[in-house]
Amino acid sequence: MADPAHGGSGLNIHPMDQFMVKPLFGGTEVHWYTPTNATLWMALTVAAITLLMVAGARGRALVPSRAQSMAEVTYGFARKMVEDVAGREGLKYFPYIFTVFLFILFANLLALIPTSFSPTSHIAVTAVLALAVFISVTAIGFYKHGLHFLKLFWVSSAPTLALRIILAVIELISYFVRPLSHSLRLMGNLMAGHAVLKVFAGFAGALGVGAFIPIFAITAIYGLELLVAVIQAYVFAILTVVYLNDALHPGH
Repeated sequence: MADPAHGGSGLNIHPMDQFMVKPLFGGTEVHWYTPTNATLWMALTVAAITLLMVAGARGRALVPSRAQSMAEVTYGFARKMVEDVAGREGLKYFPYIFTVFLFILFANLLALIPTSFSPTSHIAVTAVLALAVFISVTAIGFYKHGLHFLKLFWVSSAPTLALRIILAVIELISYFVRPLSHSLRLMGNLMAGHAVLKVFAGFAGALGVGAFIPIFAITAIYGLELLVAVIQAYVFAILTVVYLNDALHPGH
């Protein structure tokens, strides 16, 4: 805490410090090969997914354990989402969508552990995920339909040719904006929530005996962040399925 007698404000809260990528074994420089807190928590995310989906569901008991039930419910939920939006043809790509969904979900949930790190609050992570989806569905669209995939941008129901051209330009712009909105939505929601939690935690530490008000706020925000963690994983996954459906069934 800053000293008010030396011009400080009495509070020294740095909510963005929690997003700094730091080497695990000392030093300050980060190279492409440097193990960092980001790589550690992404590895823990993969380990948690493996523990639930492989170890938890390995027995396939008639009366499932809690881990098996969680694995089966998660699998069934994601599979139904893909089938409802993209049809049975979309189930061919279900493993990829399910993997992305689980990675974001577990990364978001593990980031709620105190002193943890949130990989999905970094644009470097969310942009890679979004670009992978964008490139994949675009490649699928051209592979399956060739140049007919461009029908996705042509609104044939528009009454005039001039309006169709204008709408085609708008559709084209919105298509290439997809990876930006796809990545920023996830990153922004996670970063904002964790920053707010850090601010209220700083207030709680500064107020001493009067900390019950910010602690109450932290509890409420934490519950909200738990909901946001699940919803943002779902939003990313459902948008991926919507984009896949556009690639499988282009046209208006």
